Amino acid sequence: MQTETGDDLIERIRTHSAEDGVVGPAANDLLDELFKGYPVENLTRLLHSDDEVVVRTGAWVLSELGELAAPLMDEVPALLASPIRNVRYFAIEVVLASADEQHGPAIAQVLNLSADPDGALRWKVLNFLAEATVEQMQAGAAGLNPGQVRELAEWLVLQETGEPDPAGVTVRLEVGDPVTRLFAAAAAAWLSDEDLSLLERAATVEDEEIRSFAQERLTELREDGTA
Repeated sequence: MQTETGDDLIERIRTHSAEDGVVGPAANDLLDELFKGYPVENLTRLLHSDDEVVVRTGAWVLSELGELAAPLMDEVPALLASPIRNVRYFAIEVVLASADEQHGPAIAQVLNLSADPDGALRWKVLNFLAEATVEQMQAGAAGLNPGQVRELAEWLVLQETGEPDPAGVTVRLEVGDPVTRLFAAAAAAWLSDEDLSLLERAATVEDEEIRSFAQERLTELREDGTA
């Protein structure tokens, strides 16, 4: 049986039937082709589609590529602004894997999604905050307008580049503002190499998003033998 080419797979996704669930064999096979060297730029044929399922599939494939997604970083701002929730979700993963200092505006878009009303997106942003490099955070903070998110992003960077502020982390975990709590939980994760108590505190707060994030991180650290 002849293996389908990347072009064939893209066309099969673009012409899917309404019932076939595109994120399946064709998308997985396309991902394999991309890892084998099929040009990632061809994914724009999916990302620019008017079909929501096709765009969502293209964004998922892009999010699975890790650093190989870098040539399409110029596409990411539009994906982060998509009205399609899953597309925004997948685009955050692309930024984490592929953005560097020159992509400050895209990183700033992710940081602004910390105030999104969708809980799944806030969860993804929290994981981004916890895993982003200092350089990514600095570039993102520089791309933000003055205001709460920029102040919190700059404060998070200081946990690595300046004097850690464990008391400030604790206070921010306990305040009523959900955006502040996201950044505080990320700071607790950043400082967990030397101080697990902040994550342990985060694992007890009333905010379910923060609590479950911290509990998951603690479990991972303990399984890795680092806690």
